Amino acid sequence: MNIIDKLSSMEDMVSPGISACVGCNVELTLRTCLKVLGPDTILAIPPGCMGGVGVVGWDMETGAKVPVFFPLLDNVASMLAGIKMHYEKVGRKVNVVAFAGDGASTDAGMQCLSGAAERGDKIIYICYDNEGYMNTGYQRSSATTKYSLTSTTPLDNKGRGGKKQNKKDFPMIMAMHDIPYMATCSPAYIPDMVAKVEKAMEASERGLAYLHVFNPCLTGWGIKPELSIETCRMSVETNFFPLYEVIDGKFKISKEFKDPKPVKEYIKYMKKFKHLNEDEVDEIQMFVDKKWNRLKKLAAL
Repeated sequence: MNIIDKLSSMEDMVSPGISACVGCNVELTLRTCLKVLGPDTILAIPPGCMGGVGVVGWDMETGAKVPVFFPLLDNVASMLAGIKMHYEKVGRKVNVVAFAGDGASTDAGMQCLSGAAERGDKIIYICYDNEGYMNTGYQRSSATTKYSLTSTTPLDNKGRGGKKQNKKDFPMIMAMHDIPYMATCSPAYIPDMVAKVEKAMEASERGLAYLHVFNPCLTGWGIKPELSIETCRMSVETNFFPLYEVIDGKFKISKEFKDPKPVKEYIKYMKKFKHLNEDEVDEIQMFVDKKWNRLKKLAAL
């Protein structure tokens, strides 16, 4: 059975009526992950895009078909261990899952997630990385790419600027916690995502499993909805967002291209990068190359 037929045969755990932005890949990610996770799932969605579009039942016509709660803070990782322990005590196997992101996982939620990894909490944490905060305008986070324009990182009086710091490499940070399973995923590569969710389910019986899904925000970055999947695909083909997994400390690259495209082929889709000059594009390229070469060395060990 191919992956399309397999997904079609799975029950959709999200009811119709979700009011996400047109073309938003975060909704696609949630639907795909929940199909694989199935009905024996407890879902937590902290503040972020997917809490604001009806997934948690704010509208009577929408909601998830699994038990779901909406924590008010991004300390969701610290709240899930007790739920998992309860079901283990009563002899029921369930997937206890956080679907978080919107910048907050890499900022406010990091310490609680790090603690869950250190304790070996048997949960699945799915982080959708849209590179910022979608609050009042698109705001900077540690997940925001260098030189990106946001409402809190404007250009200077010489037309330069945006964010001054490099993006935090959160997947690598989580991998260094020596958790049973860490993987990066993209909605442009659904078969790869499905396989990694299945591996995360198995690994979460031994400790924390972490999935990092890259979903550039269409509204925030000024991406045309019809180019949503193409943008995600190009982020992988340029090595801007490499697909890999770490199983019990062993790195494995999921997608490797003989001739990766230059990173300018990715950033050209976004209005938030229109101000970049050639030197700034070259700097981003060097940073991407540096991270890719480090990843290849780790995978060769």
